[in-house]
Amino acid sequence: MAQAQTKQVRKTVLAYSGGLDTSVILPWIKEKYNCQMVAFVADVGQGKDELKGITQKAKRSGADKVVICDLTKTFVENYIWKMLKSGAVYEHKYLLGTSIARPLIAAEQVRVAHEEKADAVGHGATGKGNDQVRFELTFMALDPNLKIIAPWKDPSFELTSREAAIEFAAKRNIPVTVSKKSIYSRDRNLWHISHEGADLEDPWNEPKDELWVMSVPRKKAPEKATYVTIDFEEGIPVGVNGRKMDGVKLLTYLNEVGGKNAVGQTWLVENRLVGMKSRGAYETPGGTILVEAIKGIEALTLDRETLHFKQMLSVKYAEMVYYGMWFSPLRRSLDAFFDQTMKFATGSVRVKLQKGNCEVAGAKSPYSMYSKDLASFTMGAEYNPSDAIGFIKLLGLPLTVQSTVQKIGKKK
Repeated sequence: MAQAQTKQVRKTVLAYSGGLDTSVILPWIKEKYNCQMVAFVADVGQGKDELKGITQKAKRSGADKVVICDLTKTFVENYIWKMLKSGAVYEHKYLLGTSIARPLIAAEQVRVAHEEKADAVGHGATGKGNDQVRFELTFMALDPNLKIIAPWKDPSFELTSREAAIEFAAKRNIPVTVSKKSIYSRDRNLWHISHEGADLEDPWNEPKDELWVMSVPRKKAPEKATYVTIDFEEGIPVGVNGRKMDGVKLLTYLNEVGGKNAVGQTWLVENRLVGMKSRGAYETPGGTILVEAIKGIEALTLDRETLHFKQMLSVKYAEMVYYGMWFSPLRRSLDAFFDQTMKFATGSVRVKLQKGNCEVAGAKSPYSMYSKDLASFTMGAEYNPSDAIGFIKLLGLPLTVQSTVQKIGKKK
């Protein structure tokens, strides 16, 4: 084991975003290990602005090669849609935007490492966060023979603050887009954008209006409600307002509509996997619309027992995504359950967007289990109310026995 740890690294594939951390980590790894560096850039829908000039930026940081992969289609179809069908939301509020992207990025990073005949993979996640776990569990699941380089956990790594990293970059003429005055840490993809650091670290502070990037502040959203109709086929969104769309276009459109109506803004104190609490703000405009919409189709097409059991498993699925356990047997097994529950989740859901609010206004499905005749207060031939007499007696039998024997509820 000691020999494996001290083995010379020839080539490292680094998950490179162009942000402050990876921009300084790339030359740091190159200097420390005297190895070739491949900057791997994953396009998961973070936007053209973030990707603009990233090849030149990586090379100025010391990259010997830059590999950019467009993963947006895979991200939506093989990751986001699976998570959407599961109903996963972490601690009631977080729609797992960063969490769901990390295993995809790490998996593609391993593929690039094999292609480039690299013997190491690296990441810029800190030793305090969840991302270190998500990256490294994926590396371990897909190729445990690759050496993992995580500078933030290296005792010799001196860039332990964003201020120190900014100074390091300035000395080496490495271009960065963050300053000491504007020091939010952000992560963006097609599903969301997260905001951490600065004034958000005090849980007493409400996020400022100028924080939001994908959406307008609620006070600037239109007073008039906007309605969108989402079409589903077996739990997969396939169209908006009667128009067929592929996943990437559909989510891009909903992000625009949701953002204009300030939908999907949330902030919370969450429990990190590593044991501490952290506070962040998230924008998930299109995702929030879809999460609410799929609830509308579920309400019509799932029976009570399946729906309630699914809600319990959704919590577990959210934990697994958050913890970085995407490539685990249990996650794949849960997918099989959710695929089955969504077999009849076909139909349309009309969603109302207004001043940051998002709610189902109406839903319909050819497989709807809702019966207007049964639900009506008017008694008809389809339901005999006398049947409820025996049902309630049997349901309440344990309570009757307990009250009789143990005198529960009776005054002494």
